[in-house]
This record gives sequence, C-alpha cells and structure tokens, in this order.
Amino acid sequence: MEAEPTPDSLKELGNKAVQEKKYTEAILHYTHAIKLTPTNYALYSNRSFAFLKENQYYLAIEDANETIRLCPTWAKGYFRKGEVEFAAHHYAEACQSYKKALELQPGDVKIIEALNRASKEILKDHKDDETTPWLGAGIGLIVGVCIMISDYILTTNPTHPILMSLVTIVIAMIGYGLARSYRYFTKCSKGGLLEPPPNLGFDDEKDETNEAETKTHTRYSKSQARQRYKKGKL
Repeated sequence: MEAEPTPDSLKELGNKAVQEKKYTEAILHYTHAIKLTPTNYALYSNRSFAFLKENQYYLAIEDANETIRLCPTWAKGYFRKGEVEFAAHHYAEACQSYKKALELQPGDVKIIEALNRASKEILKDHKDDETTPWLGAGIGLIVGVCIMISDYILTTNPTHPILMSLVTIVIAMIGYGLARSYRYFTKCSKGGLLEPPPNLGFDDEKDETNEAETKTHTRYSKSQARQRYKKGKL
C-alpha cells in the first residue's frame, strides 16, 4: 500500500512546485499539509507566497496574518505580510511590516532593501499626487491654445481673444480636474486589492426564500384538504 503523505513530504512537494513556478499546485500541497498540521506557521507563510504569485492578495494577506498570529516572534511572517502589502500598493503598511521584521531580525539585508524600496514608492506616490493634476492642466492648456490658434487661422471672424482665453482656462481647469479624479480612482482601485471578494448573497437569498416558504405554508386537516382539492385550490 502507498504510504499516507506527511506534512513534511507535502511541504517538500509544495516547495518543488514553487521552484517550478507551478503555484496553484503548490497551494494545493500546502493546503493539504495545513489540514494535517493546522498550527504549522511555516506552511501558512509558504502558501501566502504562492497566493501572492497568483495575485490572490486577500488570501495571501490572510495567510501572512495567520503566520504572525501563530508565531509573532518570527520575522519572516512580517516580511511576508510586507511583501503582500507592497504588491498591493499599500506602501505605508508595507513599511510598517518591514520595520517590525527588522526589529526581530536586525541587519537583515533583504529586509532593509525591501524597506528602502517601499519608502521610495511612498515618495513617488506623493510626487505623483502633486504633479499629475498639473500635468492634466498643462495638457488642457495646450488643447485650449490649439483651439485658439485654429480659430484665428481657419475662421474669417475670429472669436474675441479674451473669450478664447477664458475658454482655454476652462479647458485647463477641466484637465486638472480629470487628472485629479484619475489619481483618486487609481488609488481607490489599488486600495481595494486587499479587500475580501464580494459576497453575492445567493445563499442568504436562498435561505430567506426557504424561510418565507416555510412561514407561508399552512397545515390543513384531511377534511379541509379534500374540500380544497374539490375546489381546485391544491
């Protein structure tokens, strides 16, 4: 008979699958191993990495948090959490996780490099917040000037310069607003990467329907049932 798989053998299979970039297969092996040893924090860390490679950020952060819960003194748990947060563009949170990992494992080059990388992204993010709206305004200004020049060259009676100047300013302001809205939308989209998947509520609706059917169902005696049957109500 074939021997039953052990947590260690399943972990090795998962690690091999990761090396071969077969992340879905690795997740299956790690999940099987976790069922056998649900308190093995290293397995959660490994599965978090595999989920991250599959861009399953919510599941990856859940496993990273479970790793920390099971072993709060292990630096790799916080590092894993930071890696997920960085991939999901939560750079401030990633910095906090890397700093905690560095406290538990001072001088680790890999953690220091990750912390520096996240800090640079925070600065870049702030810079983009400041410059993108003005870039939109600049584009709007160019469009307005082009319209003004076209109006002057192509029409026999050009629009008054003051009016065209006002139109150019309005277009520039629209460009500024659109660019600012784009940045806001982008940040909101990135911010939702760690949110749990939406619950469509099909099960709840089914339960409510069953409950309603149960409440509306009325019991009748045999004689009442026969009378209703004769009247065609059943």
